[in-house]
This record gives sequence, C-alpha cells and structure tokens, in this order.
Amino acid sequence: MKVTIQKSKAEMGAAASDFGSSRIRDALSLRKEASIIVATGASQFEMLGSLKDQALPWQQITGFHLDEYIGIPIEHEASFRKYLWQRFVSQLPLPLKQFHFLDGEGNVLAECERVGRVIQQHPIDVAFVGIGENGHLAFNDPPADFETEAPYLVVDLDEACRQQQLGEGWFPDFDSVPRRAISMSVQQIMKSKTIVCTVPDARKAEAVKKSLHGKVSPEVPASILQTHPDCHFFLDQEAASLL
Repeated sequence: MKVTIQKSKAEMGAAASDFGSSRIRDALSLRKEASIIVATGASQFEMLGSLKDQALPWQQITGFHLDEYIGIPIEHEASFRKYLWQRFVSQLPLPLKQFHFLDGEGNVLAECERVGRVIQQHPIDVAFVGIGENGHLAFNDPPADFETEAPYLVVDLDEACRQQQLGEGWFPDFDSVPRRAISMSVQQIMKSKTIVCTVPDARKAEAVKKSLHGKVSPEVPASILQTHPDCHFFLDQEAASLL
C-alpha cells in the first residue's frame, strides 16, 4: 500500500486521477477495454473533476456505480445517480462504453442481483473509492461484512454515517437521511486490480490513521485495504495530519 500526500485538495485529486488513468491505460494496452468503479460524495469532487478531463478513450471503458441510497429519487440533491451523471458521466468528451447505475427506488434485491451479474463479467481494473469518517468503505459501515461474496448487498447505515451525510449538506435534517442503501460488497471492491483511495479533510484524519496503521478489523472497514496488493491512498495534508 502506497500513500501520497498533497498540499491541497486540488493537487490530491489531480494526483489520484493521473495515477488511476495510467492504470486504465495499462489495461487498455492489453485488452483494448477497461472497467472502473467510481465513488461519490464530497471527498471525490476534486478527483472526479480531474478524471473527466483525462485524455482517455472513454468509449472503451465500462463504469460501475459503487453505492446508492434506498428510496431517494434521482431528482433528489443527494442522489448518487444524479451526482455521477452531473459530475462525471455527462461531462466526458465521449460517452462511456457503458455505465451501470444503481437504482435504489424499486426492488432493491433484484437490483443487487442485476448489477451483480454484470460486474461479474467485467473484471475491475481500477476502483476509485474513498473512506468515511467512521472508516466505512462504500456504504459498508462497521462492523462490515468481510466475508460475503455477493457483489452488491443491502446495508443498514449507522448513525455516524448518517451524521456525515447530514454534515456534508446533502440533507436538510437527520431524519431525512436514509437508513438503508445498496452497497458494493467489501470482497467485490477487493477484487479490483488497482484501488485508488482519495481522502481529503481533517474530519477523516482519525479514520485514515486507523485504516492505514490500525488492526485489520470489520470495526474499521477500510482497514482491509492494507491487505490489497495494489492499493494507493491519496491524501491532503489535513487528512494525513495524524499519520
């Protein structure tokens, strides 16, 4: 596991997208196609802003959605489908080969199975992820399930996770924050050939410290990234302040 620390969020995001893009190019040179996972949330603003401007043959790249709230319509400000469409998919100079969004409004178990079948046919070259203030990976809150092989699952969101979503300004009050979500499983994320984990802000410094240097434990879900053979953390100085 390698850690890169940058002075600013902008530099952090650019470094993460540059590195991830280099790994995508490696995959394209071998197979003429690549598959990626894309995360959302405030932590990914700068990384996605840089990634969308990379000179990549996007028409050869398939994307997968990491997680989505259950019961939130696509028009909602907090919808991750809306986020990904507005900040990434619609901003690319060429359309992606495909992007597999998660729909949390209908039969969510069937949706997990549907997208799960698709991702099993697309080995992931690069997963762009972040971690939460509670150390979550995707929406796998502590104690996370490290064992399930299902690509996607329905999860309960803990209070710390819901408070983070409120604090980032996605919802008007705590009661409005959903209690459940669809999340890519920990094991599915860990199957990615390369993981690029982008984490800004002092509010995540404790989670970063525990994830990088603490015991690998479901109580700190992102700690499992210590065991990945090609995981790269990109931090700003505030997120790295306790290292």
